[in-house]
Amino acid sequence: MGNAAPISAIPYGDRPVAGVLLMLAFCVLAPLLDVAAKLSADTIPVGQVTLARFFFQGLLMIPVALVMGLSWRIGRGMAGMLFLRAVLLVLSTYCFIAGIAVMPIADALAIVFVEPFILLFIGKILFGDEVGPRRIAASVVGFGGAMLVIQPAFANFGLVVLYPLGTAFLFAAYMLVTRAMSKGIHPVTMQLHTSLAGVLLCAPVIALADGSGIAELDPVMPQGIVWLWLFGVGFWAGVSHMCMTYALKFAPASTVAPLHYFEIPVAVILGYLIFSDFPNPLTWVGIAIIVGSGLYVIWREQVAARKRRATQSMTDATF
Repeated sequence: MGNAAPISAIPYGDRPVAGVLLMLAFCVLAPLLDVAAKLSADTIPVGQVTLARFFFQGLLMIPVALVMGLSWRIGRGMAGMLFLRAVLLVLSTYCFIAGIAVMPIADALAIVFVEPFILLFIGKILFGDEVGPRRIAASVVGFGGAMLVIQPAFANFGLVVLYPLGTAFLFAAYMLVTRAMSKGIHPVTMQLHTSLAGVLLCAPVIALADGSGIAELDPVMPQGIVWLWLFGVGFWAGVSHMCMTYALKFAPASTVAPLHYFEIPVAVILGYLIFSDFPNPLTWVGIAIIVGSGLYVIWREQVAARKRRATQSMTDATF
């Protein structure tokens, strides 16, 4: 599952082509993480796959941090926020893997894409963000599209469809924490420490569940190629998130954000080629509504941002 990397601490550049290409790379690579997780979950408990994601991602991020010469230190005020961020990401990852272990990746991903709408409502309710009626209406329509995806999936897979919805809510909270932290810590350092914290959170749970018979947590010894799938979960997570981080460094979010929806057709293609999964017509309608609503919300956010900048420029000119 693709998630947005913290980028506020990185100055924007003026290389939009590089930013677009890196964002498209993210959209291609992030579903490979989902494919590896789904393949792993055939024989490995969901909790153990979740642990593998953070363990192997951490192993990948350590040399990256060393090569970049980044400090591993974090401020005292950041430790609690970092721990909360890791908790939210662990739970979000667990829910998504639990979902795609049973249902098609594209269906689960489409449901998760209601997360921007959730963020919009949270921003308005908790922080008093100015959100116009058009964006609220688009969010409601987007949720309706998610229901069209959930309805046939619920008929086929039961309550498991609630896992991706849980991912959407948890990831929205994760994004809020990430935004609060992003100005005080480098994104690579944040990603590294989140991976390490994820291991510290998951490993004791899996160890305690050994021999418990709890299907989702009781660990098993991976065999053969399953080790490659487990490594792929962490590897593709690390690589794809770095692509997104630097996409947002080279180009403004307004340029690359709409491209994020390209992840859905990639997931559909991979799901069909590897698992013979293909969304039914009602699911396609739901996906189209979610994507359309999401793109409209992004556009309205851009319009509102331009108005705010124009108002600020006029105010500054007055003084």
